Amino acid sequence: MPLVRLALLLASVASAGDYVVVVSEATKAEWSEVVQALQEKHGAEVVTWGKDVAEAREGLAAAAPRFACFVARPEEADRPLVVAVHRLTRALDDDPYSDCVWGILTGYDKDDALRIARRKEPLAVRRGLGGTGIPLEVFEEGAWFSEGEKNCSFVKEKGGEAKKVACPDDSTKSIVDELARGCDLFQTSGHATFRDWQIGYSYKNGQFRCHDGQLMGIDLAGKRYPIDSPSPKVYSALGNCLMGRIPDRDAMALAWMHTGGVHQMVGYAVSTWFGYGGWGVHDYFMSGKWTYAESFFLNQQALLARLEREFPGSDELAMEEYDIESDQGAIDRFVQKHGLSSQDQVGLLWDRDTVAFYGDPAWEARLARQGEVPWTMALEEKDGEFTFTVTCTGKGGWGRPVGMVLPRRLASVEKIEGEGVVTELFVLLAKTGDFAAGDAFTLRFRGK
Repeated sequence: MPLVRLALLLASVASAGDYVVVVSEATKAEWSEVVQALQEKHGAEVVTWGKDVAEAREGLAAAAPRFACFVARPEEADRPLVVAVHRLTRALDDDPYSDCVWGILTGYDKDDALRIARRKEPLAVRRGLGGTGIPLEVFEEGAWFSEGEKNCSFVKEKGGEAKKVACPDDSTKSIVDELARGCDLFQTSGHATFRDWQIGYSYKNGQFRCHDGQLMGIDLAGKRYPIDSPSPKVYSALGNCLMGRIPDRDAMALAWMHTGGVHQMVGYAVSTWFGYGGWGVHDYFMSGKWTYAESFFLNQQALLARLEREFPGSDELAMEEYDIESDQGAIDRFVQKHGLSSQDQVGLLWDRDTVAFYGDPAWEARLARQGEVPWTMALEEKDGEFTFTVTCTGKGGWGRPVGMVLPRRLASVEKIEGEGVVTELFVLLAKTGDFAAGDAFTLRFRGK
């Protein structure tokens, strides 16, 4: 029986026919080198659109790729594109789930986008840095600065254990200095907009801002510290409001790509209050089992599966207003229009279409160290029948269901046994909560 365990390592690598570049006709003309770089790297097809990205549906559905990269200039990349891409990539077939692993590739300028598009070398995430708590035990080294406790940071040196270390009341320069040293992942939470990140959440601290693509720290005295951290990294703005929104070129997300070295990023294009769409990416990625792009994708499918299971018919509901910063009644109007009574349903719908993934979705960034999770997963295939099994090697618990992107897209699937979701692209167990050593959970399905 051939064992497709290799899929766990290669699920993020695109092969010929697996990858489509979706781009407006105007951007294809102006950023032709970016499109060409992706074509050369992935053997990609190109689907173009004119006035609305939804025009790409027919071509994208016909290609049926595992990966879709939406190349967009800054003037195209605002919140409406993020929402439209979520909805488009769920509309390629009849099920309510995403039909490809996708990302929006943009940059402060064409050179940023081209640098990201051309990068082939995978990123082994060894050094983590946070403006909020990160699990230093999964990194070879790193540091994080508390947003809730003044003078508090934690540092881990290579070969050592994480230690609590006093830092200045105003930690702005300390974080800038750490970024200058280089890191592979930077994670933030707390108060933010698309123009700034406020370093302290429950106490007064400095901030990060940007100007003309230059990212900078500004301390409480007003002193500016330009940030130049070119080492390739992923940026998880998982708890920040609006950090994933790009209303114009003077946006933080673009500055992170321009002088912050960011090649992939997850962030909200709206004010966040529910948090499922952001923090779940952290849960998946920090296990070490999935790439950063897979972590975003699987968390989205977990969100969609919960909506389908607990609130049937949610796939027919679509929010039309997201600007609660200036119109706090927008959510109430949506709730009243559809007669909704569950805050969880409203929160999941709020998050469903508003978390952005920026970067090449087939570029692999994963933890260099395998997370010490008390379970293993494997996919077996024999005569067109697949068995996905998660075996528990110790006591523990899941906050998000375990799944994987299949090593190739199937033409059709039929579930035989087990609780969870199976599509032509991925498999996701329904199980969450506690488990014991020796527990095993299985999904069996036929695929062509």
